[in-house]
Amino acid sequence: MTTDNRMPTVKAEMLIRKSVEAVFEAFINPEVTTRFWFTKSSGRLEAGSKIRWEWEMYGAADEVQVLVLEKNRKLRIRWTDRSETEWRFVDRADRTTYVTITTSGYEGDEESRVNRAIDDMGGYTIVLCGLKAYLEHGVVLNLVADKAPDLNVNR
Repeated sequence: MTTDNRMPTVKAEMLIRKSVEAVFEAFINPEVTTRFWFTKSSGRLEAGSKIRWEWEMYGAADEVQVLVLEKNRKLRIRWTDRSETEWRFVDRADRTTYVTITTSGYEGDEESRVNRAIDDMGGYTIVLCGLKAYLEHGVVLNLVADKAPDLNVNR
């Protein structure tokens, strides 16, 4: 985590041993994304679209606006709280993909911004681990659902 003028920015990164096309598609296509992150989506991510994502196990949802969508290179969204998340996809010569997720723009007092940043950094690390397991091995680990089992409304 870094801070710029007391504004935290968090980053999570991971190598995924799949093509950049497969990794990029995993984040824009809810048929894939629901296997490792959220449980429901109102649609596929497209430039300029507004999409609703749900985490049904927690009774949580948010609407994201797609600000940038550069196929197989970059994706940036804005959450309803005005924070922004950006994915960068690096296509490597060995047909693997290095993914970097960066989030910034947190609002509130310093303590709440830092706490949210720490939570997001851990959350995106879990998302990347779930993606890696799913794309590389076909395994659904349920990491997001199991992160806070006591908050799961479906228990």
